[in-house]
Amino acid sequence: MLICEMAAYYRSIGSSIKQRLEEIYAQYGRYLNIVDSFEFPGLSGMDKMTGIMNDLRQNPPKEFAGYAVTKVTDYKKPEETGLPAANVLIYALEGGATVVVRPSGTEPKIKTYFTTLGKDLAEAKAQKDALAEALKPIFS
Repeated sequence: MLICEMAAYYRSIGSSIKQRLEEIYAQYGRYLNIVDSFEFPGLSGMDKMTGIMNDLRQNPPKEFAGYAVTKVTDYKKPEETGLPAANVLIYALEGGATVVVRPSGTEPKIKTYFTTLGKDLAEAKAQKDALAEALKPIFS
């Protein structure tokens, strides 16, 4: 109902929800959320994934693609998160982007979740692509 009310309101003033959303993007920027994954097949895949996650914990990256890491949240430390332990790392980056890294629970993959912010969708996507490219050497 709320969406219907919004649509009716914006139509009554000669606008639309989409137009208002574009105005908000122009004012605050455009966020993009995308998931990628890196596969580690074969018998050694799980061991390689474990090694990568351990290395990320022992040698936390200071930056990704030129964006400084401003905070690392390790969900294996429930005393820091207040949540049950999980094999998840979240990197907050300067400028508001985040990179989440976690191994899949069912497949031989490490999943990466990117949240980026640009002045428009193209800029947010370019930032995501640069961050994904910066992670490739870590996962190789």
